[in-house]
Amino acid sequence: MVSAETARNAVGIIGNVISFGLFLSPVPTFYRICKKKDVQEFQPYPYVATVLNCLFWIFYGLPIIKPDSILVVTINGVGLVLELIYLSIFCFFDRQNKGRKKVSLGLLGEVIFMAAIVAITLLAFHTHEKRILFKKVVTTKSVEFMPLYLSLANFLNGCVWTAYALIKFDIFILVSNGLGAFFGLLQLVLYAFYYKSTPKHGGKEVKPSEMQLPVSDTASRV
Repeated sequence: MVSAETARNAVGIIGNVISFGLFLSPVPTFYRICKKKDVQEFQPYPYVATVLNCLFWIFYGLPIIKPDSILVVTINGVGLVLELIYLSIFCFFDRQNKGRKKVSLGLLGEVIFMAAIVAITLLAFHTHEKRILFKKVVTTKSVEFMPLYLSLANFLNGCVWTAYALIKFDIFILVSNGLGAFFGLLQLVLYAFYYKSTPKHGGKEVKPSEMQLPVSDTASRV
């Protein structure tokens, strides 16, 4: 019979593969940004949030904090590098400089307050970033800026790491990735519901900047 440790390592390796795919899923978005030389309506919030998430998991997986967590540390180390590359590209092509200050302040705040806001990061901050995305989809009735592959990868990633946490019970990994699986499922449901209402532009490409939220939505942060 397979031991719990062997099963845990096997699930962890599968989780790393899926997580790597999740970290690579923004590549088409940044290819589009590089091609157009403009960030358009894309926002840096998810990538800033992911940087903080990776930092916490790297810290959590250190031997002095949580022994035998090399799989957690390695994949989040890779993710941290990729997210910083994405943010560098975003800042480079941010023509109006609206996002650069947000990115700089966000990263600075993450470094300074990392140890103090662990609980907030695992629960509140992660869910807030998802709510922003959900609001964008529901308001515009379009899934143009919520790619299917990203939603699917997010759901699978959450499911696998939830299973990983259950084999050798780890409440921190379980809670955060359980939430990730839940919100990934919500994204898939939203995608299925709003896919048909997403504008099909045909031969005429409509810029994302033309997709505006209602003027009355003064508190919009998407």
